[in-house]
Amino acid sequence: MSNEHAVIVGASHASAQLAATLRQSGWEGNISLVGEEAIPPYHRPPLSKGYLAGEKHSDELLIRPATFYEKTGIDLVLGTRVTAVDPRNKTITLHDGGSIPYGKLALTTGARVRKLDLPGHDQEGVFYLRDLNDVDRIRGFIGPGKSAVIIGGGYIGLETAASMRKLGMEVTVLEALPRVLQRVTAPEVSAFYSRVHGEEGVNIITDAAVQALEGDGTVKGVQLADGNRVAADLVVIGVGVLPDTDLAETAGLEVDNGIVVDEFARTSDPDIVAAGDCTNHYNPIYERRLRLESVQNATDQAKTAANTLCGKLENYHALPWFWSDQYDLKLQIAGLSQGFDRVVVRGSADSGRSFAAFYFCGDRLLAVDAVNRPKEFMAVRRALTQGQSADPVKLADESVDIQQAFTQ
Repeated sequence: MSNEHAVIVGASHASAQLAATLRQSGWEGNISLVGEEAIPPYHRPPLSKGYLAGEKHSDELLIRPATFYEKTGIDLVLGTRVTAVDPRNKTITLHDGGSIPYGKLALTTGARVRKLDLPGHDQEGVFYLRDLNDVDRIRGFIGPGKSAVIIGGGYIGLETAASMRKLGMEVTVLEALPRVLQRVTAPEVSAFYSRVHGEEGVNIITDAAVQALEGDGTVKGVQLADGNRVAADLVVIGVGVLPDTDLAETAGLEVDNGIVVDEFARTSDPDIVAAGDCTNHYNPIYERRLRLESVQNATDQAKTAANTLCGKLENYHALPWFWSDQYDLKLQIAGLSQGFDRVVVRGSADSGRSFAAFYFCGDRLLAVDAVNRPKEFMAVRRALTQGQSADPVKLADESVDIQQAFTQ
């Protein structure tokens, strides 16, 4: 089996890890990694931060240097798009009409941006931020004193706002919901980020219904439903992503809010695995199926997928964790807070720039949002992995060592 041709579709965090693990786990056959962009897989989180701010060069974003793929015999097929997967004949079709046969296939197609069909959306100066090309184009519109409007107050929107403020731009964030980060955090955390962004000079408008993007071919402003207008030299839309499942669907694979995979990253086709943002998988810690947009999930699940292709079945059971960098804030998230009914805060979210919010459902600890609190992050990550809970009273009391707050 290990002499078969393994083809990986999608040049992503997951694909880079999957290809490397295949070789490390003894895959002796050919490996081809097929990606739409012209460069090898790269880190995406810095796009809205260091790369947008001009602090990093594109070469510094590479997950592994191009020489790694050469040395390990991994064939990079870049700048080409896969248009179809044919499981019966075990081939993939490329946009230029060419095809590549496979013995085993891995889908690491990730996610695509959710788009808004607004009047004026197709003007110059209106962008989504998903890949390197997006940021390169955005850079042509940024500069000190210019006005940027960010539509969407999620992590991508707030990270972009922070980077643009550091570049001296006037920044407005428009969030349709009553608070920023509403879908993923507690009110205390939302209020904290609104306060800090306000202190940094960002104008946040919540309950903002965008009616149209105004301009003369180049965007000039954003018209809101309440009649207000926000001037803009640049608009960045960040309203979430959708799993890229088109290839899986046309190939007849099971899809339900992502490509459905089992605990070994196998799809409904025994010769096809999938990993990363595009998958819907079962998480034994939370006892439900999940689709995660996370570098951690992409890399860890890719290891499982590669081992599965090599005949080494090791079930995927990693704890989800995430991070976000804004200004001098390092947010580290361990676990998933959905379904919480209580929040316990250690430190102050109302002042300063360091605290931790612990999420509970009943007596069960679900997750932590730790801002400049690495000890709290690591303690919760360890506890959740080991099936421990915590004493809320001790968590809230900073005079108690964080390790003493956890119970079996």
